[in-house]
Amino acid sequence: MRIISRTILLFALVVPISGSLAGQLPQAMVDRIDAIANKALADTGAPSASVAVVKDGKIAYVKAYGSARLEPATAASPEMRYSIGSVSKQFLAGALLELVQEGKLSLDDRVGRYLPSLTRASDITLRQLLSHTSGYQDYYPLDYVAPFMLEPVTAEGILDRWAKKPLDFDPGSEWQYSNTNYVVAGRILEKVAGIPLMAFLESRIFRPLGMQSPIDLDVHPLTSSDAAGYTRFGLGPPRAAPPEAQGWLYAAGELAMTARDLAVWDQSLIEGKLLKATALQEMMKPARLKNGAPLNYALGVGISNASGHPRLEHGGAVSGFVSANAVWLDEGIAAVALTNLDGSDAARAIVNQIGAWLLAEKLDPRAAQPLEQARQVFSDLQQGRIDRSLLTSDADSYFTSQVLADAAASLKPLGTPQSFEQTSFGLRGGMTYRNFRMGFASGKSLHLSTFSTPDGKLAQYLIQ
Repeated sequence: MRIISRTILLFALVVPISGSLAGQLPQAMVDRIDAIANKALADTGAPSASVAVVKDGKIAYVKAYGSARLEPATAASPEMRYSIGSVSKQFLAGALLELVQEGKLSLDDRVGRYLPSLTRASDITLRQLLSHTSGYQDYYPLDYVAPFMLEPVTAEGILDRWAKKPLDFDPGSEWQYSNTNYVVAGRILEKVAGIPLMAFLESRIFRPLGMQSPIDLDVHPLTSSDAAGYTRFGLGPPRAAPPEAQGWLYAAGELAMTARDLAVWDQSLIEGKLLKATALQEMMKPARLKNGAPLNYALGVGISNASGHPRLEHGGAVSGFVSANAVWLDEGIAAVALTNLDGSDAARAIVNQIGAWLLAEKLDPRAAQPLEQARQVFSDLQQGRIDRSLLTSDADSYFTSQVLADAAASLKPLGTPQSFEQTSFGLRGGMTYRNFRMGFASGKSLHLSTFSTPDGKLAQYLIQ
């Protein structure tokens, strides 16, 4: 439930144990995703990852990697649940927007209408709660389970201790991630709906979408048929992570589910199954501070510009689990990764690489040929040569004998790239520009930018 390193995460059919749905993707794509996931686990030491991919608005790939449990050793499978952390916030935001659609509340309603005893409740709106601009102090900022969180608590107990303190700042004047906001918002939903939060999510979101795996960790802990959470200090061995006691995850990170079911939720956002267009626009509209400064956070989701396409994302953790989820709504793409080690960057690495690659492939369907060309030119430069028939006259002039000598001297010692991927592309100056990232066994990475003319010649091949 912690931002940056440990934020609780943003974001049913039974599949075979392989879970790959390989028939939905070309084998080259399957191999690429497998390589990304396996490398992320090897690089970070995370025991396992459960991955799901949405392409063209359909779930196209589901697969698990590594060991979901270390003792006894248990292979991860797609049917296993992982804690999804703060993606639970997105479900709460979506649930509240359903009530907004029905006219039962407004995002501009004041907290005081429902919970008048909280600090400055008459000055704080529901919108400010969901966008982390209320000023309520975070009750779970640490990256480990503090001793007091090993004792059960109620939502009211959290609010009494943290939402009746003086605010950290004037409402709307700053942004500060705070799980307390979502405890307040969860209690408001229960008051308006007249039923518990989980019951509302089950009846209005999970069942309509066919999501059978979600559970409330405050009521139903993970079992031996699910993934186990691990932690470690420094580079020490993974140890069983102590879970938060009952009540501490309420409304801010209480959900566990399979990667596939999280992808089903992403698919519903892409298709507009539950939220109307106006509600979805509210969900993804970046919040603004009182001084007009825009934020990269909306309602329960981060929002960014990915090559001109909106990307909804959230990442974070609860004890023993780190997850990542990203959706490109207008391109019908989503990537989910659930992992089971505290502090691991594996989930984010998997989602970022798969997502960027799928987006580039979607927007630049002929990217395979430029990628292969970029690989070959790099290999040639390591030997101090270049095929000048590939170059425009400008690029031919650029590659002097000195440039080629410098290329050979500096690039050859790196060896063959272990990874070589396109990260973005676009149009400029009547040409197509593409950016690539290369990774090497030494851990070093290089950035490559190219410009190609309409006839396929390279006007630029620049390594930095």
